[in-house]
Amino acid sequence: MRVLLASTSPARLMLLRQAGIEPETLAPDVDEDEVIAAVERVEGRLSPAEHVLLLARRKAADVAARAAADGFTGVVIGGDSMFEIDGTVLGKPHTPEVATARWHAMRGRTGVLHSGHSVFLLSADAEPVEAHAVAEASVSFAADMTDAEIDAYVATGEPLHVAGAFTIDSLGGPFIERVDGDPSTVVGMSLSTIRRLVGELGVAWPSLWNAS
Repeated sequence: MRVLLASTSPARLMLLRQAGIEPETLAPDVDEDEVIAAVERVEGRLSPAEHVLLLARRKAADVAARAAADGFTGVVIGGDSMFEIDGTVLGKPHTPEVATARWHAMRGRTGVLHSGHSVFLLSADAEPVEAHAVAEASVSFAADMTDAEIDAYVATGEPLHVAGAFTIDSLGGPFIERVDGDPSTVVGMSLSTIRRLVGELGVAWPSLWNAS
């Protein structure tokens, strides 16, 4: 069965490939800030879990609609993530100064990575169906990380464009001491959650294996 990833995230693509799936990819056309602002104007401030689920569903729905119009049949997977520590949500830092400040604040502490997931099943002879869920994993950072290590890590540029200013599957991994929850959640999306959602749609996970 064909799989379409509604994302251009290298981490999400890598996760699917490691799980035996070589997906097609299509970037969602969603103004994330406007989506959140519009909903919060009506419903009030969203929790981190509500935030990531809303964006995951909008991204997957956008790509699913465009793919269906082009005759695509198969599974569409969308996701969104954000990191929370002490009730504060930390998105992508974008600048070295912000990333450095984040790491000083996170050192020796534990936060929660929230990851929203949305899966659509597109069939030629049926209406699209969707399943969605949020996965969470707590992340504990090394207390003995030195200022020099923080400066060196930030200088690589890696933490500037990832939620929470860290990775677990690359240069940031050695500075993370513990993960409680599905580790793939911290990388980009929970594979166990995706498997469960695909199953809810009546699709056997092994039917998605297509990587050589």
